[in-house]
Amino acid sequence: MLSKIDERLPTATITRVDAMRVALPLKKPMLMAGVRIDIAENMLVRIEASDGTVGWGEATCAPTMTGDLPESLISAVTYLSPFIVGKETRTHAVIMRNCLAAMHGNGGAKSAIDMALLDLVGRQLGVATVDLLGGAVRQSVQPMWLLGNSSVEKDIEEAKAREREGFAFFKLKVGVKRPDEEIDAINLLRSELGGGTILCADGNAGLSLANAVRFARMAGDLDLLYLEQPLKAEDLKGMATLAALGTIPICADEGIAGAPDVLAHERVNAMSGINLKLMKVGGPRSAIRVAAVCEAFGLAMTIAGKIAESSISASNTLAVACAAHNVEWGLNLTHIYLADDLVKTPLQTLNGAFGLQSGGGNGLSVDEAKVERYRVP
Repeated sequence: MLSKIDERLPTATITRVDAMRVALPLKKPMLMAGVRIDIAENMLVRIEASDGTVGWGEATCAPTMTGDLPESLISAVTYLSPFIVGKETRTHAVIMRNCLAAMHGNGGAKSAIDMALLDLVGRQLGVATVDLLGGAVRQSVQPMWLLGNSSVEKDIEEAKAREREGFAFFKLKVGVKRPDEEIDAINLLRSELGGGTILCADGNAGLSLANAVRFARMAGDLDLLYLEQPLKAEDLKGMATLAALGTIPICADEGIAGAPDVLAHERVNAMSGINLKLMKVGGPRSAIRVAAVCEAFGLAMTIAGKIAESSISASNTLAVACAAHNVEWGLNLTHIYLADDLVKTPLQTLNGAFGLQSGGGNGLSVDEAKVERYRVP
């Protein structure tokens, strides 16, 4: 049975689904738990309907987080295309449910498809993606900036430059040096930026339990908002050990690929909240469902992209952050780390926050010339 809003959709079928690789340049290399990222290896999904309407989605390569590789992203979309092509756009919710059920994992490909379907249908209706997700409970969200330089001095220099642009929330990449060195660096950064600046730390699953315990015990006086995924995704017992210390809130990231993972972490008291990434859970619609589970348990959330997605994906991440109720730990849009974007007018901050776009779908105009420029054969 169609919803009232879907009944308004024109009679149109999906005629083609295209998946393409792009390599996008970063403003500077990013270091995360010892891994250096120089370019963003992403996949775009373009879905076209018989009335000429086009929707776009995006996912990024994430071998250490989801196992997604550029080639596997493309293959997954190819595999799922028969579940999409030939179907009426007004059945978009059923299409997405069938894609989620058709194969295990592959959250990145599913997420890009969901984004493209929402964009397409939103444009047909003249309705924003956030409204297709249930409507906005806020119009803007404060973003954070990632600091992952080779020295604390460079982190301080970068943070001060971003403060002048309106950023007052920073995430520090930890797990590369000894815990006492990490703590000293954070102390220095805190003293340079002042008490009004929000700081959190992300281990990217790169710490041993012993080092994570040492860091968590020493971090109690640093006023960090949370410590994100210090341990391997499967180490729920270790995460629970850290949470039980009570010195710093623990955020799960790599360990969360859907609502069952939230329940598993909650069952052993392994976290205070999660980092919700669309590509991990299978798209914006799945993310809203996971957010509802978190809200039921009183868990905080930060909503984030992977390094580094263009404004195509960022607009969907923003839509989820504005539609979910319990976004207490801010927003991390990652198109801001790119040297170039794939849309004609990238998402920009206003008064230190990212606000919702107007218009149907994601509200953006994709620059297809740039897509071709950065496309990988």
